[in-house]
Amino acid sequence: MTATSAAPPAVLRGDLRFRTFWVGQTVSQIGDRISELALPLIAVTVLAATPAQVSILTALIWLPNLLGILVGAWVDQRTRKRRLLIVADLARAAVLLSLPVAYLLDAVTLTQLYLVAVLTGAGAVLFGMAYQAFFVALVPPSAYVEANSRLSLSRAASFVAGPALGGGLVQVLTAPVAILVDAVSFLASAVLIGRIPVTEARPAPARSSTLGLVRDGLVLVLRHPVMRAALGCTSTVNFFTLMANALMVLYASRELDLSAGAIGVGAVGGLAGAALAPRISRATGLGRTAMIGVVLFSAPLSLAAFVSGPTWARIAALAAVELVSSAGVMLMDVNLNALLTSVTPDDARGRRAGAYSAVNYGIRPLGALVGGWMGSTVGLRPTLVVAGLGGALAVLWLLASPVRHIATIDPPGT
Repeated sequence: MTATSAAPPAVLRGDLRFRTFWVGQTVSQIGDRISELALPLIAVTVLAATPAQVSILTALIWLPNLLGILVGAWVDQRTRKRRLLIVADLARAAVLLSLPVAYLLDAVTLTQLYLVAVLTGAGAVLFGMAYQAFFVALVPPSAYVEANSRLSLSRAASFVAGPALGGGLVQVLTAPVAILVDAVSFLASAVLIGRIPVTEARPAPARSSTLGLVRDGLVLVLRHPVMRAALGCTSTVNFFTLMANALMVLYASRELDLSAGAIGVGAVGGLAGAALAPRISRATGLGRTAMIGVVLFSAPLSLAAFVSGPTWARIAALAAVELVSSAGVMLMDVNLNALLTSVTPDDARGRRAGAYSAVNYGIRPLGALVGGWMGSTVGLRPTLVVAGLGGALAVLWLLASPVRHIATIDPPGT
């Protein structure tokens, strides 16, 4: 890593292997957005679930992430990471296919929905842990930012197009049948990954038990100055932004009196952030771009608390907040993900990802609960102010670390 700018990497141009992987992930991301809409709709419309039951359904999707630290240590000892990716995709496809089948047989139950949530969440954890090693087998270090930008661009696009497509499919096909689209997307991803030729290095012989590898993963993350700073930053950001996210829809509908169609229109900012991340990174440096992203992601949430005026002004102001915030999170994610990939040893990618995810994702439900408590006790607007300012202060983790001095990622040996 150096402190000088570099020319745009050309290594991904014409790279059929990465393009195949990118297409598969794009299709899968859009399918995920459909399921995120359809699963709670099945609970509400087909099973007349209560708000508490719907919240349990949402929590169960995230629950397997707490086991990521164990899964990551186990994955590190497997040679064929591509096979694990395919298994994760096929397992999620099979689980999701059970829903339309049960619906056609008039046999859908809440217990089945809970199991689908847990098992698809577990599949996502397995995929995420194996993904780290597979990514570095596909992409050279000089193209980490560019590759992460393209994958993040697909993710951002799915949040723009996915809900609209999912809503249309649910309306035309019903929610259980719309789940078929996500199942097919996982099948497509499995087929495409299976067609990618890749050379996977055999892991070094394990020097300790799985629990020992778990400890090694935690020690690695907490002792490495870059990883520790990135984890502190993203965990802090997630805690405070989840405080706001837990209340934003309620705030927009009750305080601002906006319709559902007017909420979320600024998500297109994520597309701009993902697309511009490599260019901004080359101009200002990787670390500084990540720091800019942290502030742009969080600070606008405070401004949302001061939105007022006629309906058109409220819609425009909230859209502007969402636009800047969505762009910011992509600037942060693209650059920090590339940086974490570059500093992680090849034989520790799974357990690093597991330790990192257990903390980073584990903090999210806590932030949502604190946001709900504060919203009920001090009000929605003051809570949004606290959430925005608290999230922006997460930049101090990066400011006090070597990250702020890192401009580029150099290939080994340069």
